[in-house]
Amino acid sequence: MPDMATTVPSAPALPGPAGPSALPSHPGRSQAVAAAAAAHILVAEDQADIRDLIVLNLQGAGYEVHAVADGAAALASQAERASDLLVLDLMMPALDGLEVCKALRARGRATPILMLTAKATELDRVLGLELGADDYLTKPFSMAELLARVKALLRRAELLRVAQQGGAGAAAGAAPIVNGELEIHPARREVRVAGRVLELTALEFDLLLHFASHPGRVFSRAQLLDAVWGYSHEGYEHTVTTHINRVRAKVEADPMRPKFVLTVRGAGYKMRDAPR
Repeated sequence: MPDMATTVPSAPALPGPAGPSALPSHPGRSQAVAAAAAAHILVAEDQADIRDLIVLNLQGAGYEVHAVADGAAALASQAERASDLLVLDLMMPALDGLEVCKALRARGRATPILMLTAKATELDRVLGLELGADDYLTKPFSMAELLARVKALLRRAELLRVAQQGGAGAAAGAAPIVNGELEIHPARREVRVAGRVLELTALEFDLLLHFASHPGRVFSRAQLLDAVWGYSHEGYEHTVTTHINRVRAKVEADPMRPKFVLTVRGAGYKMRDAPR
């Protein structure tokens, strides 16, 4: 059985057979860990050894996991039951991870998506994020890092869900932030521009809220990774750039000439000072 701390390789030696796979739940969970089992995660990965290792570790962390070996099966599974989070390999038979991501976003699904890729080119990373992925990991990666990313994405999605449903604690919290026509309601995790409610993903909301909470302050991409995503690793700065572009596409009247989230050339990005 694979070691729980094993690092996923960049190129496994033997591809596994196509089709769903699953492993028994890892024994000896604590009550705190088992509480995470309510979250359902779909893993779509065509390499059987990597797929089984990911499933083993996610189950060991208390999640309910379903695994498939190609993109077509991933889409079919979401038609039957929507998962709380998707872990998608970029390169898969039938449909690749990019096509699955694109199809789900076209259906209006805001399910958090963590993309896995063996490719290290900038184009592959940016394309996945532009099609709607929330985060990505480049192989090889450690299971500890994957679990940390999964936990962070699920936490944001749960905060957004509770706020939108008006659940316990949704009415409390910080006062609204107003910057001209832009209104951000942290307690409800709601954004309005000129009175119109915008549909943002959990990560997009957190990024915009961070900017709005510090108007006029310039943040580098590395600082934003650390503050919003909760990690800072070389090579992942494109995650920030793409999410800023996605926020601008929703918030700005003209994303090519933004008036809220501004670029400070050579330094980073900032939210404009609130008009007086």
